[in-house]
Amino acid sequence: MKRRRFIQLSASAGIAAGSGLGPLCLDLETLQETSNLSRVEARFYRKHPDREIECLLCPRFCKLGDKERGYCGVRENQGGTYYTLVYGKACTAHADPIEKKPFFHFLPASRALSIATAGCNVNCRFCQNWEISQVRPEQIRHFDFPPAAVAQAALRNDCTSIAYTYSEPIVFYEYMYDTSVAARAAGIKNVVVTGGYINPEPLKELLQVVDAVKIDLKAFKQEFYSRYVRGELQPVLDAIKTVAQSGVWLEIVYLVIPSLNDGESELRDVCRWIREEVGPGVPLHFSRFHPHYLMKNLPPTPVSTLERAHATAREEGLDFVYVGNVPGHEGENTICPDCGKTVVRRWGYEVRDIRIKNGRCAYCDHAIPGIWE
Repeated sequence: MKRRRFIQLSASAGIAAGSGLGPLCLDLETLQETSNLSRVEARFYRKHPDREIECLLCPRFCKLGDKERGYCGVRENQGGTYYTLVYGKACTAHADPIEKKPFFHFLPASRALSIATAGCNVNCRFCQNWEISQVRPEQIRHFDFPPAAVAQAALRNDCTSIAYTYSEPIVFYEYMYDTSVAARAAGIKNVVVTGGYINPEPLKELLQVVDAVKIDLKAFKQEFYSRYVRGELQPVLDAIKTVAQSGVWLEIVYLVIPSLNDGESELRDVCRWIREEVGPGVPLHFSRFHPHYLMKNLPPTPVSTLERAHATAREEGLDFVYVGNVPGHEGENTICPDCGKTVVRRWGYEVRDIRIKNGRCAYCDHAIPGIWE
């Protein structure tokens, strides 16, 4: 793949789904296709005798001998030192509407420079981006895109934020962290789109340099995580609480999969947990499932199921509940929980009207939590 083709693909993805965005105007000379991997020492690991290491980044706690890689496939023990192989090695870069992440209460109608590397620390059978998340970095073309260059590209492309997304940004933690620092120095915000499968210490450090986190809560039962995610539920719940307590803006997405995580009791339980442990003001997105990757045997989620989930969340006291992946649905809009007026009207990724002033409803002056300016 030539550099020009990479940029064209990035630009076309950035303007998809009626976003109305212009092309991603990266300088062609700043992105060099490379077959080289990085050799930057990883953070959050422990050295053991005989050149063995233990990774402390995520709840897998991979214990690795010399020349072995972690479950994510992008971190390698080389002679007793643990290295990230994807630092500055972006495999994709798009200019996206922030609503695509989705963030509905964070700088609406702005756009985010979205980057990713190969790799993931779970294996969701329904992954939308498995072509990059479920491969090793040698199996996909990537480009040299160091932190300072990412920040400058965001400025040139009028992106208010940088989004770490598409694959699992936890596995390119060092790249994400350093880019966030560079972005902040340039006046650019940082948002993380993650499955939340991360240990407390690295998460708390990351929260010091980012502005918003969207966590995919894939179900509310460990059985689902074991069978369809190959991960654990409790660390994700702990991560959600940690973000909520930090003051960094949080939104939650729950992908509703027919017959697997859409039971009435499970939906009610997850809504009740969010209200009690995180708070009623955290936005919850119920997103529509579409058959993909290793889960093509199920139909798309009926819209009626999403509407039932939405109603359940409101009954359980959540103030901001959304229906996702159904463009034009009324459930995309933000409703003031006090007066019931629509304060943000959306169609897909497009924001059509905002009636929020200084973080408050323009009709009744009720506070609408979020980062609006």
